[in-house]
Amino acid sequence: MSGGRERHFGGHTVVGPLKRVLVYPPVPHRNTVSWEEMSYLRPMDHEKAVTEHEAFRQLLRDAGAEVITGEIDNPQLQDAIFPFDPVMVTDAGAILLRMGKRERELEVELAEETMRDLGIPVIGRIERPGKVEGGDCLWLDQHTLAVGRGYRTNQEGIRQLTEILRPLYVNVLAYDLPHWTGPDDCLHLLSLISMVDDHLAVVYRPLMASSFLQELDQRGIGFIDVPEEEFSTQGPNVLALKPRHCLLLKENKVTAKRLEDAGCTVQTYTGDEISHNRTGGPTCLTRPILREHAYFR
Repeated sequence: MSGGRERHFGGHTVVGPLKRVLVYPPVPHRNTVSWEEMSYLRPMDHEKAVTEHEAFRQLLRDAGAEVITGEIDNPQLQDAIFPFDPVMVTDAGAILLRMGKRERELEVELAEETMRDLGIPVIGRIERPGKVEGGDCLWLDQHTLAVGRGYRTNQEGIRQLTEILRPLYVNVLAYDLPHWTGPDDCLHLLSLISMVDDHLAVVYRPLMASSFLQELDQRGIGFIDVPEEEFSTQGPNVLALKPRHCLLLKENKVTAKRLEDAGCTVQTYTGDEISHNRTGGPTCLTRPILREHAYFR
């Protein structure tokens, strides 16, 4: 609660209890949509995607979240099932981002329409030539946002985001991402790290900037390392449903065991089509609208 009114959006945190969350079920594709151009691993199986997404939504409901189910009205927007990327929700309202992947640019219009329908004010927008994708943005605390600078998010986008967040007393820390396999693949900051508690992160250190690792260490954040063999199955992409209550892809058994050993509750889901084929994990499949945090009380 804040100011005597019940909040319906906000939360500068990625680990506070998930109260409201936006998801988009997959939309049927047409022959004009090329899985190769979308950089998917194989042709899309829509029926399988629908079944997996239904089960994923139920896990969110079972965790106590209000699941807001949006609708994709354009079969070209196959990646729109990943609503984390085109918009960021802050305590003051939404920031419309600008996608680094050309095929995803129209998703921002869908996000803007959805924010309007939900009564969430838009407080800023990343304009050309700036680029920022949500997958490159990680809240470290209420006043600190880490941003990865790479092929999907550029310096001009980070500059604009910094200016939009300045009135909210948010400090933006930018870190370079590696080339990895190049601009045609998807490597976000959140491909490498997920927070599961205020002082605990799941990380794949080999591709992380040393300066970022040092910053995390100085903040007293402990690491759960993802093994080499689970980086390709999106082991670092973990969704915190609340502190130390984690949701990740079922293939990441070693990471799951390490989370459990650290005192975390672990749930897994099947994402052969919605996650592995399209290279987006549980964080990508959700856009938190409201997370509870101590500073709301």
